[in-house]
Amino acid sequence: MSNHMRVFVTGGAGYVGSHTVRALCAAGHNVVVFDNLSKGHAAAVNEKARLIVGDLEDRQHLASVLAAERVDAVMHFAASIEVGESVRDPLRYYDNNLANTIGLLRAVQTAGVSRFVFSSTCATYGIPAYVPITESMPQNPESPYARAKLAVEWALADSAASWGLGSTSLRYFNAAGASSDLSIGEDHDPETHLIPNILRVALGQLDKLRVFGNDYDTPDGTCIRDYVHVEDLADAHLKALAAIRPGVAAFYNCGTGRGASVRQIIDAAARVTGKPIPIEQCPRRPGDVPVLCADSTRIQRELNWTPRHTDLEAIVASAWAWHKSRPDGYADRPPRP
Repeated sequence: MSNHMRVFVTGGAGYVGSHTVRALCAAGHNVVVFDNLSKGHAAAVNEKARLIVGDLEDRQHLASVLAAERVDAVMHFAASIEVGESVRDPLRYYDNNLANTIGLLRAVQTAGVSRFVFSSTCATYGIPAYVPITESMPQNPESPYARAKLAVEWALADSAASWGLGSTSLRYFNAAGASSDLSIGEDHDPETHLIPNILRVALGQLDKLRVFGNDYDTPDGTCIRDYVHVEDLADAHLKALAAIRPGVAAFYNCGTGRGASVRQIIDAAARVTGKPIPIEQCPRRPGDVPVLCADSTRIQRELNWTPRHTDLEAIVASAWAWHKSRPDGYADRPPRP
């Protein structure tokens, strides 16, 4: 087989998915995006990719599309992503993030697809015993969101042993930023991520930023997270795809190894935008842990992946450039035909 593959991307109209589709197309792969557009945006899908509007719940449609497309690999991004919502409505998360993935794996098995890349999460570790987090740390997920993701990792390991599926699970830390050409960026509804919400304050779309907890055991009392640029994450997916081996379920942390506190992000955004960022101090959110930071030595060593965007202000600046050019996100762009 040549290095160019036919890749089926679920959730390819979403944030990380659309950046990965863009990178796949740039690398010469043939890409089919499968997305129900409940959270994603047709306008975010690269013009070289083909978009099929479909829902993973429709198992018959999914199976027929996978059989007809004769793909070499599947990348699975489609998922519900809000931890707080998963606590309020756990069955929705088990349904969408676990049951629908099992349905996808059945279709993959039937269609004879042998490569699978999965969007997992550092949330599967729960409250880490130490930081930075290594892959050998026990996984003790704290939320239904994280438990459903971990259950998929188990299903992938069992599928490798049982029928030879080759897979890689990428445990993301905090995705951030926008594409370097400003063609795509982050546009969620509701928006729960820190950086876009700070930038909405800078744009005058929000009066103030709500900060949850300032009494954590960290230097400034706010939570520390590892922000990885979305283009670096996309690159990790391409490297993961190329390295998949039959019958092996691999997994890697995807982060920079550098933590930034909520306060540091706010200060960086104030410098980048030149705007004040007023805050409203709120109580801690259930499930938030003080520090999440990746040890990504393994992916750097085994897949030769190196995050190129590690400067905090540069990451915030790339997001700001996109939000400034698209203050209404994809709503102010004509939809893809």
